[in-house]
Amino acid sequence: MLKVDINRLVRNIHKLAKGLGDVRIMGFCGTHEYVISYYGIRSLMPENVELIAGPGCPVCVVPAAYIDECIKLALDGIRVFTYGDMYRVPGTEMSLSRAKAEGADVKIVYSFLDAIRLAKDGKESVFFGVGFETTQPSVASRLVHKDVPRNLKIISAYRLTPPIMRYILDEVRDIAIDGIIAPGHVSTIIGSNAWKFLAEDYGLPVVVAGFEPEDVLIAIFEILRQIKFNDVKLFNEYSRVVRSEGNIKAWRYVGKVFDVVSAGWRGIGIVKESGLELKSSYAEYDARLEYGLDFKGGRDVAPGCRCADIILGRAKPTECPLFMRVCNPSSPKGPCMVSSEGTCAIWARYGNLNKIRVKTKDFKT
Repeated sequence: MLKVDINRLVRNIHKLAKGLGDVRIMGFCGTHEYVISYYGIRSLMPENVELIAGPGCPVCVVPAAYIDECIKLALDGIRVFTYGDMYRVPGTEMSLSRAKAEGADVKIVYSFLDAIRLAKDGKESVFFGVGFETTQPSVASRLVHKDVPRNLKIISAYRLTPPIMRYILDEVRDIAIDGIIAPGHVSTIIGSNAWKFLAEDYGLPVVVAGFEPEDVLIAIFEILRQIKFNDVKLFNEYSRVVRSEGNIKAWRYVGKVFDVVSAGWRGIGIVKESGLELKSSYAEYDARLEYGLDFKGGRDVAPGCRCADIILGRAKPTECPLFMRVCNPSSPKGPCMVSSEGTCAIWARYGNLNKIRVKTKDFKT
């Protein structure tokens, strides 16, 4: 636990914000959005500082076609291993959860190691690989060490985080971003230096931050300080965990097993060099080749759903006409309402809380 005087820190945030005009800070990571919402951090911000949720929900960005293909396999009797948060994400017509209720062979696992253990029974199986850089080494390392049984194939829906940030800054012209809180978990693998391009190429303050509310407040303070004093750079606030070079060994495993390819993001389209496919040397494990899967098509966005805009920072959940009307955590219509890292799910659970769940009850500016 960080030892920080939150009263003093918030007062300094207010002092720095004076005279800056409107400042929009994007928190890339879904867990940062959880911290911001759960602890009421928006209620501590000056009126001219807006905190925007970013694209950091890995299950939210998997195109519907991947889910559709998994459902087809599972209905054909091929066992599909999936993570719990992917289980309820809607495909074009249904989710894996609904498919299981209709007889599909779907099994929830907590990790790739679970899938390996269960697949040792010899049954034809597929692991639905979803996630950002944090989860990719666990699959790559087991393939390198030949621990994966031949009857277990892999669907790679893995995505890379820096390319989507470049995409937002290059292609999404109708939003303004003045600073970025970079993801801490991802950066333990790829390193804080992976985010230098935001400062060097785009002139944006960027802070790699941890996940205590104090971490997020320090990140906001540092971004405002950089703007105030024109001192734009990368700052690693999470240095107690994240190294500049990341986890070199883990990332080498990924490079040995996967090729970087352009890939689709749900409702957004193709993002250059943002996905991973198994190298030809691991083709025997590639479910795409084994079963002739087609990850094109599918309906990514239900009528009226604004998940894609929310992922890109264009809209807030409350600006979606479906939010908490026909779309809620019990009956999600879009992917952002399912995962604990989905912005809509977070706002549905914690967005209406006005009380400040931080270590002060009497903050005054």
